[in-house]
Amino acid sequence: MTRSIVRFDPFSGLEALRRDLFDDGLLRGLRGVSLPTTDVYTEDDKALIVEAHLPNFEEKDITVNVDGGQLIIQADRHEKEEDKKKNYVVRESSSSFYRSIALPDQADDAGITAAFENGLLKVTVPLTQAATPRKIAITGA
Repeated sequence: MTRSIVRFDPFSGLEALRRDLFDDGLLRGLRGVSLPTTDVYTEDDKALIVEAHLPNFEEKDITVNVDGGQLIIQADRHEKEEDKKKNYVVRESSSSFYRSIALPDQADDAGITAAFENGLLKVTVPLTQAATPRKIAITGA
C-alpha cells in the first residue's frame, strides 16, 4: 500500500472564488462599465466639498437633501422608447445613483449650495469655526 502526501494550499479556495466571481460569474457583466465616483475633500477647513461624477444624468434627475446630519445625493434616470416599427412594444432602461455622506458637527446646513455642470455635481458645505477650548481656573475653598 502506497501513501501519498498531499500538500495543503490554504489559498486554493480563494482562487476558485475569484474565478467564479470575476471570470465566470456575478461580476462579469460589469466589465467595461464605469461606475460613478464621488470625491469628498475640504477647502482650507472652511468648506467640505462633495463632487459626484454623474456623466449620464441631467440636472432634473438629481436631488440633494440634508437629513439627520447626512448629505444625501440621489439620481434616477428613466428612458422609455416606443417604436411601432419594431417587434417590441416598449423599451425601457433606468439608472440610479445614491450616496449618503455624514456631515461634520461644524457643517452649516443652511449655507449648502449645489451646482451641476458637464456631468459633475459639486456640493459645497460651509464649515463654521469650531469652538476653541477654554481653560477654567480652579479656585480653592
